[in-house]
Amino acid sequence: MGEHILQVEEIKVRYSGLPVLHGISLGVSSGETLCVLGANGAGKSTLLRAIMGTQRVFEGRMIFKGREIHSLRTEEIVRMGIVYVPEEKMLFRPLSVEDNLALGFYVLSRKEKFQENLEFVYNLFPVLKDRRAQAASTLSGGEQQMLAIGRGLMSNPLMLMLDEPSLGLAPILVDEVLDTVRRLKKAGMTLLLVEQNVRETLDLADRGYVLQTGRIIAEGSGKELLESDVIRSAFLGI
Repeated sequence: MGEHILQVEEIKVRYSGLPVLHGISLGVSSGETLCVLGANGAGKSTLLRAIMGTQRVFEGRMIFKGREIHSLRTEEIVRMGIVYVPEEKMLFRPLSVEDNLALGFYVLSRKEKFQENLEFVYNLFPVLKDRRAQAASTLSGGEQQMLAIGRGLMSNPLMLMLDEPSLGLAPILVDEVLDTVRRLKKAGMTLLLVEQNVRETLDLADRGYVLQTGRIIAEGSGKELLESDVIRSAFLGI
């Protein structure tokens, strides 16, 4: 693994005055697939939103590629190379697949890269190429998730954050989406993944952190966590 591309140091976040994250620290290395696990309400999505600048951090700091980002606007963070795919996907449903992908390109000024990025996404997700003229609303749940990820990839992110990409999908589509994550990993993408499918996620992640009520209670390689008592009792019912 390369050096840390993202360093989160002792960040604290409140919602309506109530503490949600209590001094979270973690690092993501360049080219690494890092997962964050935890029950509902543990603070996983809050952590991703804090990194993205859509949730205010009232203590601690975050450094991306050597630059402090905790006081920057979301748009500046996107331009620096962090892309967040939220669990609600946020697609423009009446627009075509290709128009949705084009919207992911807006932060880049080099227009000549558009076709190149589009080809990259279509090579990764051939089904999107087949459906490029269709409205996003006509896609299956799994295809919509691919489109949301594809739109994120259009801006050449240095780090892609995926929030529960398999949430609400039928089991066969869950495999499809996790396979997508594997392909991104193989392509060398730096990934920060929040996912509820613990066994499968730890199987593909290089490292992981376990969050419980806003605190990190365990960390380690995917293999170490899979064999840990914390994961076995809390998530796998062993």
